[in-house]
Amino acid sequence: MTEVEAFVALNMLPGIGPVRVVRLLEAFGSPQEILKARPQSLRGVSGIGAEVSETVAGWESKVDLDGEMKRVEAFGAKVVTRNDPAYPQILREIHDPPIVLYVWGDAAALETRTVGVVGTRKPSHYAAECAKKLSYQMAYAGLTVASGLARGIDTAAHQAALAAKGRTVAVLGSGLENLYPPENRELAEKIAAGSGAVISEFPLQTKADRQTFPMRNRIISGLSFGLLVVEAGAQSGALISANQAAEQGRSLYVIPGRIDNPTAMGSNRLIQQGAKLVMSAQDILDDFGLLFREQPDLKIPATGVTLSAAEQSVRDAIGDDETAFDAIKAGCGLSTQEVSSTLLSLEMRRLVKQLPGSRFVKIQ
Repeated sequence: MTEVEAFVALNMLPGIGPVRVVRLLEAFGSPQEILKARPQSLRGVSGIGAEVSETVAGWESKVDLDGEMKRVEAFGAKVVTRNDPAYPQILREIHDPPIVLYVWGDAAALETRTVGVVGTRKPSHYAAECAKKLSYQMAYAGLTVASGLARGIDTAAHQAALAAKGRTVAVLGSGLENLYPPENRELAEKIAAGSGAVISEFPLQTKADRQTFPMRNRIISGLSFGLLVVEAGAQSGALISANQAAEQGRSLYVIPGRIDNPTAMGSNRLIQQGAKLVMSAQDILDDFGLLFREQPDLKIPATGVTLSAAEQSVRDAIGDDETAFDAIKAGCGLSTQEVSSTLLSLEMRRLVKQLPGSRFVKIQ
């Protein structure tokens, strides 16, 4: 059995988790030796009781390791373990770093200057515009945008980074074969096919649930030097990410929202508690200038640049008046994700403006 296979087997076992695996590694030295250990030896490790020791000792009856490794190969993913040089160093620093990462795409994207972007799944028009603008600018300046591929702010952040031809990392709260939400499958494929990556700590066939999302959130902040909260209600899951970022010693940035908007109550409260109020991408880039020798430059593409075939097609599909997204898609014949990312690119170049209700107008 290889080290990678042993780590995958440990990761598939119920009730083990990263913290217990660290203790077991300290006691036995390698994942292979952990799986060979007898229950009595396992119980001698701090935090490993009778139930966990029996689970580990009987691992072969509880996981289909051979099937999992074959699924990984068929899917085209890579397994990165905590002993792999490709495992991001910044993620090693958190209290409970994942045992393994299933990586679909470019693993090198995990070792880059990264900012996490999180927020509500049902953003206001203002919040969605802010997420798109800042994510586009950060990606254009050379930072990697990490988010959770969820509806709303996450989707806007990923799409904007792609529109800027930059890097983005999507961290899933499910296994790669059960990608959630399903309508973002095309977006995930585009991320993986470019210079970014779609990652998960969960076995390939794991379904998303209430427990997997908070676990996913700690990875988003763990991969990032700072976390940007765009819009979050008082009970928003984005606040879990913010708390985790604070515990991990990450910088916390917040875009202010309207004081009468319930979906901004949580994020506005974070500003009161000391998070940095962000009015432009430069506010974040300035901090990166303190963290890194070479400060990223914020550059805005000129509006006079020749349009690509996709950009021209999408812009031509917008009529003289306000045009709905579905009508643009029908008019240009491109996929939903291609239209979304192209519209974002046109917006950033001030050739198109989005109005409430997913309607667009040309800017002459």
